[in-house]
Amino acid sequence: MTRVLIIEDEPGLVLALTQRLVSEGYAVEAAADGEEGLARGASEAFDVIVLDLMLPRKSGFDVCRDLRQRGVNTPIIMLTARGQVVDRVVGLKLGADDYLTKPFAMMELLARIEALLRRAATSMVPSASSPDRYQFGGLCVDFRRTTVTRNKKRVDMSAREFKLLRYLIEHPGATISRDELLNEVWGYNTLTTTRTVDVHISLLRQKIEDDPRHPKSIVTIHGFGYKFVGAKA
Repeated sequence: MTRVLIIEDEPGLVLALTQRLVSEGYAVEAAADGEEGLARGASEAFDVIVLDLMLPRKSGFDVCRDLRQRGVNTPIIMLTARGQVVDRVVGLKLGADDYLTKPFAMMELLARIEALLRRAATSMVPSASSPDRYQFGGLCVDFRRTTVTRNKKRVDMSAREFKLLRYLIEHPGATISRDELLNEVWGYNTLTTTRTVDVHISLLRQKIEDDPRHPKSIVTIHGFGYKFVGAKA
């Protein structure tokens, strides 16, 4: 049974989420503060973590960062009551895979959890027709080991960033719309804003481009989307 950890301090929301997720066939555990959430997320096996940003004892930002630093790759959906883009960007930089702003529709959360589970199960496995490794410039992407190195130094990436980079690499020279990326990388294309794609592209550029402000590998095709032009070695 798929296990979900909810790290949230609002009892009413925890109850509502738990009841709905259980009714959908999930096994649900909950932690009411950041310290407990970190301890459980780092020591137990979960398939998805739903993480609130504003928590007692340790913030959602700190929990997310600490989980990733401890090598926990469980997909994380961050919940926030704030509307500022900067909070979303910080969460994504720290390793969150997705975010939802409160209040949100329960169906949307369920769709995002399902999408994360599908991608976790399939996108890290190289297809029979795809090479296991791509190299361009000083960047090396190993699909089988899910690692990225730049000039022989390890590049830390969230699971979402890796999936996005892989999709771009597997479609070299093609102009890919934001809607296509949402559908193929996130697993949905109508329940969120395409701004999510722009934020992740920006984070990816910071990690693989020599000059993120003037990218040469992931270029913007204005009015259409993005194109990957990195040459395969």
